[in-house]
Amino acid sequence: MLEKLSSYLTPSNWRLDTLSGLTVALALVPEAIAFSFVAGVEPIVGLYAAAMVSLIAALLSGRPGMISGATGALAVVMAELVRSHGVEYLFATVILMGFIQLVIAVFRLGKFSRIIPYPVMLGFVNGLAIVIFLAQLPQLQSFTPEGHFGWSHGTWLPQAELLTMFGLIALTMAVIYFLPRFTKAIPASLASISLVTIIVILLDIDTPTVYDMLKGNSLSAGLPSFGIPDVPFGLETLKIIFPFAIVLAFIGLVESLMTMSLIDEKTDTRGKSNVECSAQGVANVVTGFFGGMGGCAMVGQSMINMDSGGRGRLAGIVAGITLFGFILFAGSLIEKIPLAALTGVMFMVVLGTFAWSSIRVLPRIPFSDAFVLVLVSITTVFYDLAIAVIVGIVVSALVFSWKRSQNIRSRTYVDKDGVKHYELSGLVYFASIENFSRTFTPTTDPACVEIDFAEARILDHSGIEALNSLTEKYLQAGTTLHLRHLSHDCRRLLKNAEKVVKVNVKEDPVYEVADDDLDSQGFVIKG
Repeated sequence: MLEKLSSYLTPSNWRLDTLSGLTVALALVPEAIAFSFVAGVEPIVGLYAAAMVSLIAALLSGRPGMISGATGALAVVMAELVRSHGVEYLFATVILMGFIQLVIAVFRLGKFSRIIPYPVMLGFVNGLAIVIFLAQLPQLQSFTPEGHFGWSHGTWLPQAELLTMFGLIALTMAVIYFLPRFTKAIPASLASISLVTIIVILLDIDTPTVYDMLKGNSLSAGLPSFGIPDVPFGLETLKIIFPFAIVLAFIGLVESLMTMSLIDEKTDTRGKSNVECSAQGVANVVTGFFGGMGGCAMVGQSMINMDSGGRGRLAGIVAGITLFGFILFAGSLIEKIPLAALTGVMFMVVLGTFAWSSIRVLPRIPFSDAFVLVLVSITTVFYDLAIAVIVGIVVSALVFSWKRSQNIRSRTYVDKDGVKHYELSGLVYFASIENFSRTFTPTTDPACVEIDFAEARILDHSGIEALNSLTEKYLQAGTTLHLRHLSHDCRRLLKNAEKVVKVNVKEDPVYEVADDDLDSQGFVIKG
């Protein structure tokens, strides 16, 4: 509790957190609007989600400094639900999504994010950088709702407007790159957005702004109000929303935990995965009841926050409060911001997010790791983050299983009593049972055989079945089989499967330490 309280009250980074939060809020506006178009809902629904998820997740987060909001990965899944059943079903789904995330937090399943291999992480980062880049291309196109579903669906702006956009984007990127070399008193992203906006207004430059993106919708509105989704309560509704809620909960947590890992590496700190799961769950439950489209952690915005000096919870809190301020009071001002300035900021995020070192190390790492890295990057771009991560983990697990299956080794010898000993090393599981079985020669072995598991482990049911099959072969050959040095977990596994495996487990002698029974001269003390 004291640790979380200190993350709010430590004044050392208040100024940077506050300024960074303002920068993030400005960058959240066009993305929330664009993702609203993708999901097929009104822009205010996306803005409400961005504000509430950012504020609540920052307050409860297990990773201070991480920014959450409405995201494209979730919006793509939501589109089909909204198109088929309407926005009220979306709100109900977001609430259920949050409850599922809370259940995951209660059972402490967030820790399994640690099994994500490093090549998958690099592939995720690179793929997401490409996705963020492609997501900016509609800003260079005509502003029809269809233009927000993908960069290839819009019509490019006229040449003169396009050149103006490129010039303003280049100016924005230049300010972000060079300003920190002179001063870090103000976040470079905030300075670049402010400068480009002032130039456009003073010189009356004809270039698309946030207002053009809204297409007649006003950014100004009131505060969201509490309401229970207007859907029938019953099994039929649950059948509709539950599959979407499961997918959204999984995608949201995967993106959040992957973003957390990325920030952990960038800041050399460690977030709390289960706390983050609960924070995301609470944020989505509340957002659903207040008419928002839900959300999760955002890599791009989190990188803007990190690069702007934001490290504490205050940055996300300020971003959420500022968004509410925009909605209530400053909508007309935000509508004047040139999209070129916001696009330039995101292009710098792309350059900072992409792991350029991964290109250099590709020829130097194992082929399997390089393959997974590229596969995850491509899958992230053409499908979505959740599928990419699942594919990467599955392929990495298969490669790992195959490599470990080749490591079954055995040293054999026959002692003076004519007993043949097999001293095994390695793991006995589904991928290695063939190599395990080929190690033994039941038809030619002597009448007594001992298998030493001091450096081997039986891991799964396939291993038990392989051992049972081996036992039957020795039984048919009239050979007595003993097992030695089984670990405690292996003994428990075999005991649970005693109806499957009929093996004489030869107990090892137990050696007691006699130090407590010795006096100072080394004699055993008799009681």
